[in-house]
Parts: sequence; C-alpha cells; structure tokens
Amino acid sequence: MSDESVRDTANAAFRFLVAVDGESQAAFTECTLPTIEWEVEEVREGGLNAFTHQLPAQRKAATLSLKNGVGRTALLDWYLESIGGAPSRKTITIPLLNVERQPVMSWHITGAFPARWEGPQLQSDANTVAIQTLELACGEVTASYE
Repeated sequence: MSDESVRDTANAAFRFLVAVDGESQAAFTECTLPTIEWEVEEVREGGLNAFTHQLPAQRKAATLSLKNGVGRTALLDWYLESIGGAPSRKTITIPLLNVERQPVMSWHITGAFPARWEGPQLQSDANTVAIQTLELACGEVTASYE
C-alpha cells in the first residue's frame, strides 16, 4: 500500500504515517514519540562544596506509542509473531506531513520491536470510539528535516 493510498483512505486528522522497514503500514490519530533521556552520574569532589560534577551515563529505555490506527494489519501481525518467541527488530520511520501531504520532518527508529499491545475497551452502552494502543521498544532514534 503506497503512502498516498494509506493517506487517501484516512481521516484528515492523520498527519503522519508509520512505515516499517520502508513500507507504509498505517496512519494513527495519536503518536507519542520516544523521550530521549540520559542517566546522570553525580561525582563529588573532595574539598569542592560549591557544586557536584554531573557526567552523562547510559541512555534510558525509550518507547514509541501509537494509538487508534487504520491501515494494514502488518503491525498487529508483527506483535502477534513476537508472542511466540523473540521479537524481530525492525526500522520504523514516522514522517510528519504538512497540509499538502509533503513530509516536513521524519523520525527514524532502528532496532524497534513490539513491547505491548492494548486492545480497545468494547462497551455497548458507551458513546466513545474504541482505541487500541501499540507500544514499541526503541533502539537508536534520529530525526531529520525534509
């Protein structure tokens, strides 16, 4: 399914796409991009009481959260495959689109794998939209302007 066909069948609220290994899979109403945060190691120096040295340590774990998607079922199939064994790692690309559907900025996540899927709450007496959530564990995260 091409970027254009996924976009044409989606609601106007979808301003970004999700591509897995270079192939567009779906559009989502909500995408929470990973928070990149570093652990900080504090080192105190004897005789120096005015401040504490702060040194960067390892990057903390990061996740990508996708909610209420439409498109192909390949993302859900990827999650279901990972239940049976070690999940396969893939490259995720999320281009942010402008009004003319041209990419403005893209996020690239290498080494991603499905970590959690939350199905919708189905309630016959509720007047709300059923929303499912797919959470991906992230490897390296980079961003680029188009």
